[in-house]
Amino acid sequence: MTSTSRTITLTLGSGDVDLNFTVDERGEGHPFLLLHGGGGPQTVAGFAGVLADQRPARVIAPVHPGFGGTVRPEWLTDVPTLAQIYVRLLDELALSDVTVVGNSIGGWIAAEIALLGSDRISSVVLVNAAGIQVPGHPVADPFTLTPAELSALSFHDVERFRIDPSTFSDEQRAAAIANRAALQVYSGPHAMADPTLRERLTKVTHPVLVAWGESDQVVDTDYGLAYADAIPGARFELLLRTGHMPQIETPEQLLTAVWDFADAHAANRPND
Repeated sequence: MTSTSRTITLTLGSGDVDLNFTVDERGEGHPFLLLHGGGGPQTVAGFAGVLADQRPARVIAPVHPGFGGTVRPEWLTDVPTLAQIYVRLLDELALSDVTVVGNSIGGWIAAEIALLGSDRISSVVLVNAAGIQVPGHPVADPFTLTPAELSALSFHDVERFRIDPSTFSDEQRAAAIANRAALQVYSGPHAMADPTLRERLTKVTHPVLVAWGESDQVVDTDYGLAYADAIPGARFELLLRTGHMPQIETPEQLLTAVWDFADAHAANRPND
């Protein structure tokens, strides 16, 4: 994938925000808006490359303001406002037939984007998304867990993908601290969830795929099933031998699920 980094200034009613994003420059292809989780933009960077290299796809991967060394304006404090920003980004880039894919808090943002009903979007994929409340199945609280403990909950093959903060460079350590601070702001007072979201999801009209790693202990499978049940017509797909971040652990499995769903609901199907 040939990609470039860009910065665009977007204006909402609350003010301006400088949004950093990468986009592949291969030209033609189905557009994807790829939204990262609390671990930061690097958690989807590899999958963005896989998607653009192996399918006719144009992948736009923004950095949530406050993550990855970017600046978060003081007025930008919640997920619904992030969703509005990303729909504005699609407007600015004049994109249509977009598939939105989000992991973890990125999935929560994608769910809020779906609720905005933009006609620039043809489908939405929620990958081990946070954001709803499911009695008896809470989201693991990343702010009470050490990085090692969170890593152990996040992967099927824990030993292979275990995160060891002692190996971080000073730059990586600073980025992780900043990412955590931004995540805490966006996650709000209800432990990575919005008490109103589950009920509001009944208003979603876009086609939605809920893709879930079967071994996720951050948000378990019953939580994922509840997400799918809340969205009219949503499809649920279980990803085998996979935890909270399929895009890292089993990217080929996620690629097939994402592409097949996007292709099936595209207004201009690449294979036509």
